[in-house]
Amino acid sequence: MTTKGFYKEFEVFSKRTHTAPMQYQFSLLAPNEEIALVMAQENFMRREPAVDIWVVQRGDIRKMSQEERQSLQRIDNKDYRNTKGYGYLKKKWRHYEQGMLDEQEIMSWGGKKKG
Repeated sequence: MTTKGFYKEFEVFSKRTHTAPMQYQFSLLAPNEEIALVMAQENFMRREPAVDIWVVQRGDIRKMSQEERQSLQRIDNKDYRNTKGYGYLKKKWRHYEQGMLDEQEIMSWGGKKKG
């Protein structure tokens, strides 16, 4: 058996507590998933607390193709989705507030005297 093809690439994930999310840790080379799990436990997790460890063969992970990554590009005409697109509202609101408080408006607050 040759060395090439004997080792497979594995990605290692761990969970520090029962309520913590799984976190990616590192990659390693191993002949099978049992050895990969032992290597992850013995060689890399000695100093860190872990309640669960996952090893996943890299070839089993589905990743996006170059064409699929193109779909992640943002469309330029979607600025209204960013909060910075509404920055003009404060100025516009101030304009309307000042427009409401003109002299004619203030004088109308006094009301008319009943005669």
